[in-house]
Amino acid sequence: MDSYSKRKYIVILIFLLVGIAYILRLFSLQVVDSTYKKTATKNILREVVDYPSRGLIYDRNGKLLVYNQAAYDLLATPREVGVFDTLQLCSILNVEVQSFKAELLKARRYSSYKPSVIVKQIAPERYALLQEKMYKYPGFYFQPRTLRKYTHNTAAHVLGYVGEVSQQVIDKDAYYQAGDYYGITGIEKSYEEQIRGVKGASFFLVDVHNRVKGSYEGGRMDKKPERGSDVVSTIDLQLQLYGEQLMQNKAGSIVAIEPSTGEILALVSSPGYQPDDLVGRKRIENFPRLVADTLLPLYNRALRAQYPPGSTFKMLNALIALQEGVINNQTRFMCNHGYHVGSFSQGCHHNQEFTLTPSIAQSCNAYYAYTFRRILEAPHIGDVKLGYERWREHVVSFGFSKSLCPEFGEELKGFIPESEYYQRRVFPYSRWRALPLISLAIGQGEIQMTPMQMANYTAILANRGFYITPHVVKQVGDRPLDDQLLERHYTTIDTIHFEKILDGMENVMSFEHRGTASASAIPGIAFCGKTGTAENPHGADHSTFIAFAPRENPVIALAVYVENGKWGSTYAAPIASLLIEKYINGSIQKSRLRVEQNMLNANLLFPDQAGYIKYE
Repeated sequence: MDSYSKRKYIVILIFLLVGIAYILRLFSLQVVDSTYKKTATKNILREVVDYPSRGLIYDRNGKLLVYNQAAYDLLATPREVGVFDTLQLCSILNVEVQSFKAELLKARRYSSYKPSVIVKQIAPERYALLQEKMYKYPGFYFQPRTLRKYTHNTAAHVLGYVGEVSQQVIDKDAYYQAGDYYGITGIEKSYEEQIRGVKGASFFLVDVHNRVKGSYEGGRMDKKPERGSDVVSTIDLQLQLYGEQLMQNKAGSIVAIEPSTGEILALVSSPGYQPDDLVGRKRIENFPRLVADTLLPLYNRALRAQYPPGSTFKMLNALIALQEGVINNQTRFMCNHGYHVGSFSQGCHHNQEFTLTPSIAQSCNAYYAYTFRRILEAPHIGDVKLGYERWREHVVSFGFSKSLCPEFGEELKGFIPESEYYQRRVFPYSRWRALPLISLAIGQGEIQMTPMQMANYTAILANRGFYITPHVVKQVGDRPLDDQLLERHYTTIDTIHFEKILDGMENVMSFEHRGTASASAIPGIAFCGKTGTAENPHGADHSTFIAFAPRENPVIALAVYVENGKWGSTYAAPIASLLIEKYINGSIQKSRLRVEQNMLNANLLFPDQAGYIKYE
């Protein structure tokens, strides 16, 4: 074979190889790779999202709290928009003409062929008015949505609110697109994935001008939306409403827990806001107003406000002292109008000797200064710094200095200083001594706690040594709760020590034992409580009270904080006792209606209109 023949076959082979390569590439593009097919399909299809209804929210007794109301977005395809009466359309929609024109111009700049939202969240009544006149407005059409609706304007901080997604949320979760709504706070946020449901979609054939020509493949590709799961909360609607009534014109909070389950019965933050203030188009107007309000209605005091616990902390110091063996029920300390060492004095109202149970009932400061000092200087520990670290371990086991509720990401941890804090600030050049820390004995000094932590502490006392993770949801759809929400947490204190403490707490409510909250006793209900005064460097001290009832087999434990309420017995104790009575008995006894009326009428937000209540 000559060289010419060889070159001929080589050229033919090259052409064959090139031809095969082209054939394979065409096969890949047209058969294997669906990219171009999808692009072509998109050019003839319009996908209309069918938004699912969010799940409903109920209280613990099956009473509806949150449901859905139909709303509509008005969309426009700019190329199809003809001549229309702008003034009439804006009048029906109740929107400003200038803002309407601005949205329409923005839509034209985005795309003449694709639909854009012009007016969001149109109420059903306005939609009904416009529906019969839509023939006058070519190029406009509606897309159905839902808005949240509330049976009662209550529990805003628990339920939370829904708003439009941010770009940050879209980047994190491919489920969302611009213009979607999601839960921003409360239950709406914590259980968003379950409540939101699953979007559906309808597909329509469109022409080159994006005009709808009919359903695609007879609707075989359409997907129906899946409704979100319903939520049964732990909240007792009547207790929540009553708590909010009692806290009107006061700043502070109430947290009530069922001790045996950790279920939150009521969570009140006052001043608050009405949940429907942040629904739909009203949110645009109301949110800036609420943010600017100096009374901080959006601030959840129950989870984020941090206060010294005051005298309510005394029982914990007594329990630690009993556990460490440095006191017993018969240990006596003398109170000579306070605790005095050299030039230092920590005042008290009493001038007598106390044992443990009366010291709780009458809230003796000196007794707990001596007790706290014994804990820090315990011989079996041998060093004040080590004594403080042992004390702190016990305190933290009660849920302090940590977040308790995994459902609420906004919850703060409070503050129980580690030993390094005092080493750096108090004892940098000297040995540790008990006296500079003595204010911790009566719940003052550096320690800070949230009302949620205080209510949980009260539940621990009711349970004699353990708590279950506080939570605000009982059930989501037909799925069981996360095990984390049902977990028992045990303290470092032996159960045997609690009854001695509870004797003192029951005597707090007793006239016979000169209890500090005896004026708030409930005839027929034996319950345990403790008053506290939380020091406030910015004004009048805060009134605080913790309690649980009944003493045996308790069904409710709660903490009440009333800012600038001065004494625990003045506001917090009567409010707590009214809540307990209402929850257990269902009503307030006639003999206590005056107490109820005083609390409902008390006004601490405007001092020129109200003063401190005195009981005769």
